[in-house]
Amino acid sequence: MDWAFSRERYWGTPLPIWRCESCGEYDCIGSVEELRGKDGLSGLEEPLDLHRPFVDDIILKCPRCHGVMRRLPEVLDAWFDSGAMPVAQWHYPFENKELFDQFFPADYICEAVDQTRGWFYTLHALSTLLFDRPCFRNVICLGHILDAQGEKMSKSKGNVVDPWLILNHQGADALRWYLLTSSPAGNVRRFSVEVVAEALRRFLLTLWNVYSFFVTYANIDRFDPRSAQHVPYQSDLDRWILSELNLLIDGVTRAMEGYDPPDAGRRIQRFVEDLSNWYVRRSRRRFWKGESDADKLAAHTTLYHCLVTLSKLLAPLTPFIAEEIYQNLVCSIYPEEPESVHLCQYPVADLSQVDERLVSDMRLVMKMASLGRAARSKAGIKVRQPLAPSPVKLRSEGEREGLEPLIVHAQAEVNVGGVFFVGAEEWTRLLESGRYEVAEEGGYGWAVDTQITDELRDEGMARELVHRLQMMRKQAGFEIADYITTYYQGGESIKRVMEKFAPYIRQETLSRDLIEGVPEKDAYTQTHRIDGEEVVLGVRR
Repeated sequence: MDWAFSRERYWGTPLPIWRCESCGEYDCIGSVEELRGKDGLSGLEEPLDLHRPFVDDIILKCPRCHGVMRRLPEVLDAWFDSGAMPVAQWHYPFENKELFDQFFPADYICEAVDQTRGWFYTLHALSTLLFDRPCFRNVICLGHILDAQGEKMSKSKGNVVDPWLILNHQGADALRWYLLTSSPAGNVRRFSVEVVAEALRRFLLTLWNVYSFFVTYANIDRFDPRSAQHVPYQSDLDRWILSELNLLIDGVTRAMEGYDPPDAGRRIQRFVEDLSNWYVRRSRRRFWKGESDADKLAAHTTLYHCLVTLSKLLAPLTPFIAEEIYQNLVCSIYPEEPESVHLCQYPVADLSQVDERLVSDMRLVMKMASLGRAARSKAGIKVRQPLAPSPVKLRSEGEREGLEPLIVHAQAEVNVGGVFFVGAEEWTRLLESGRYEVAEEGGYGWAVDTQITDELRDEGMARELVHRLQMMRKQAGFEIADYITTYYQGGESIKRVMEKFAPYIRQETLSRDLIEGVPEKDAYTQTHRIDGEEVVLGVRR
């Protein structure tokens, strides 16, 4: 049989109607059992196959004139068959009546927009005809996927993206994440390797970097979540991110229950960005410090709880990375827990643990830090260069009370020696002095002092030296916890800074000794230029 011909000719569902060639009598057959009981049956072969062309061989005897009855040659559209799915999957009404009653109508179906005249219609038509009720409670109607230029994909045009190219390079989770979050379900969306790669970079790699950071320091500190069930101390950062986590659980749950996965995914992405760019950044020293105190334990416990909860929230959206995180953080420690994240109960929000004032204040602090970085950028001063204290303007005096205990985080992000709040009039006078670069938005403002003293310049050089040494540690293949000996050769300013800031440099680079002179032969050595001055640095484990 020629497949191309048969596919075209036999596409669809054969009509179960036989017609007498002599008198024109019709007979509609309702089941195989009824068919087997017909007079003069012939052509019914085993194994049973009621598709064309086999069904065309079945002949019956006409009950009226005893002539030959053959099946009508016409077929129904295949989507009519799909519309019978709610009853056909249970072989209803011949059996499984209780199961059918339990699962009809369906909670949810999903198909592309072109099925509004196919599957969607026949589902409704048959359900209304048979039961006088809808056959599904919720539907997600998907828009079409176009190429990167907005054209419909076509093999003849050559603009079809090979799915295996995506799966082998970016992975199934990246593909799922882009399709789920790039636009509302019913909208058309452009598709290419590049947009999936962007989804991988912006979300999945950010999440993985946070997870990798936690695993690295948890292993160094031998953190065991079983011994940290009741942490006596929590910083404002811990209380803030746990408040945000409970708000996230609540928001994602409502979005998923409303059949809105794009909103759920975007909420998760914003949380992961805040977890990475604010909680982890602002908590790094808590993980780095050598002593294991209550503060470090609280940081480990908080980040562990966030990652485990994220794995459960993400399970329906990115099942593979969710499973990987869960297996390592939960199954390897708690054998009594479900063996897969996909067998876990979905997280439940505890809104009593949400400090709404802290959440509001921290979000304002993050906004202020963004303004401070924007002011530095306008001034063209790199972030590693410390600056004098900054004047900050708020919209109202009432905001100052909540901001004062938290502004230290913005101060550290902007790398200024302090922050002082000013009113609108004082703000104007300060800016007229010509010493400041300003960023303002929505009534808020941050000004940076562009005058850099010799003391600040030395501190900036110390930070730059630390940065170069940390990069050299990585390039030399040292482990994060490895202690080193540092060698340096340079001019008078390099020597002055290395001696003046020796405790800071040793702490930040895990240097046992800072030795002026030629590096040992087995040291990893590089030559750098910092503020126009050449310096030779060497590191040895």
